[in-house]
Amino acid sequence: MNYWLMKSEPDECSIDDLAAAPGQTVPWIGVRNYQARNFMRDEMQVGDGVLFYHSSCPEPGIAGFATVASGAYPDASQFDAQSPYHDPKSKPEAPRWLHVDVTLAEKTRLLPLAEMRGDPALAQMRTLAPGNRLSITPVTPDEWAHIRRKLVSR
Repeated sequence: MNYWLMKSEPDECSIDDLAAAPGQTVPWIGVRNYQARNFMRDEMQVGDGVLFYHSSCPEPGIAGFATVASGAYPDASQFDAQSPYHDPKSKPEAPRWLHVDVTLAEKTRLLPLAEMRGDPALAQMRTLAPGNRLSITPVTPDEWAHIRRKLVSR
C-alpha cells in the first residue's frame, strides 16, 4: 500500500464536496503536471491512502482521509474546449493526462499547513519541501501514521 497527499482547491472540490458526491467518490481531474500524472499512472493503486489537502485558500491544510478508488484512466476534461483543463495538443487516441477516482474515508479537523511545518515528525515530508508545487506527492508510512494519530486518535 502507498500513501499520497493530493491537493485540491476547496472552491473546486472540497472535502465537503467529496462527502456530498454520489458514492462519496470524485474523479481527480485537472492534473497538468507530468510528475503528478506519472504518480497516478505508475504508482497509485486501488486502496492506497490519500491525505485530502485543501490548497490555494485562506487556511491550507489536510481536511481528511480518502482512498484511491480506481486505476488511472484518461481525463476527459483535456478534450473539452470549454474546460479550464483543455489541452488542444492532447488527442483521444493518445491522451496526455490521466486521473484516478478518490473516495472519502473520513473527514477530520483541518490540520493547517502551519501546524504541519512546525511538527518535527513531518520535517522531511515531500510536500513541505521548499519549492514543492506538485499537487500529488508521496507520503511515507511513518508520516501517514503520525498524521492519523494527530487527526483520529483524539
